[in-house]
Amino acid sequence: MLIILEGLIMCFWLLLICVVGIANGPVGLVVFYEQDVKDRVVKCGLTTAERIKKASAISSIALFLPLLTVVPAVVYFYNGVDGFLNGFLQLLGLFMIMNLFDRFFIDEWWVGHTKAWIIPGTEDLMPYINTKTRIRKWIGTLVGFPILAAIEAGIMQLM
Repeated sequence: MLIILEGLIMCFWLLLICVVGIANGPVGLVVFYEQDVKDRVVKCGLTTAERIKKASAISSIALFLPLLTVVPAVVYFYNGVDGFLNGFLQLLGLFMIMNLFDRFFIDEWWVGHTKAWIIPGTEDLMPYINTKTRIRKWIGTLVGFPILAAIEAGIMQLM
């Protein structure tokens, strides 16, 4: 039950990053769009390549720093997990909850079925999350995050 609660907290963290990022419009998180959308937004004068680079750095830190530090610390020090397998399973559970939230709620519903993420002048480039990107994201969810959980569990065993 604790893992579900912690996973929901990570979902909230991801949602908060998105809400803050698009507070002044979806251009604020154009970093998450495909390159053709980024190029069009710059061409239309809605942002600059420098601002996209800065947003990329900030969003990467906000997303990945907690995944690499806070999540394993919670699992091993707060939850009191001992051992590789238990740590791996708890880390994987947290990552899967957050990633499934990202795939289904954020990508499929919020980006795919609302107007919140539509950038004027790029409508012809929709859907913003095309099939190739969707497959890449699912591979990251189903392969990349289990690998990350294994690496983190391994590192925590060495500490």
